[in-house]
Amino acid sequence: MSIADFKDGLTLGNIQSLLAKTPFARHLEPEVTRCDGGFAELRVKLRPDLTQHHGFAHGAVIGCIADSACAWAAASLAGDVVTSEYKLHLLASGVGDYLIGRGEIIQPGRRFVIARADVFAVKGDRERLVATALATVVVMR
Repeated sequence: MSIADFKDGLTLGNIQSLLAKTPFARHLEPEVTRCDGGFAELRVKLRPDLTQHHGFAHGAVIGCIADSACAWAAASLAGDVVTSEYKLHLLASGVGDYLIGRGEIIQPGRRFVIARADVFAVKGDRERLVATALATVVVMR
């Protein structure tokens, strides 16, 4: 199966509408900047309530961004999806003005999509890789 076989993907507008209905997502206040063609990108302003006791981005916030980037990349082609599992590697402290997650499909399939995401901490115009993730996303058909 190739990416061209998917025809029922969600649009950026669909994703933004779903976010408005999701309480946890509303708390993070993500800005989705891309969701098409098997790719997704989102930004989350790094506020004090999203940090841990050292002032870094909390790992759960980074994990949520990675999970969302993977799922939305899959949803951009496959439509309604849900994450089955993901593995997150925390590589550096999440310190900056905001966090950005970029997800992409690695392997599409009828029932499962394999996706990856990188999460960066952004300060000024500098990006620093803070995490990478690999996810299995289930197509809900």
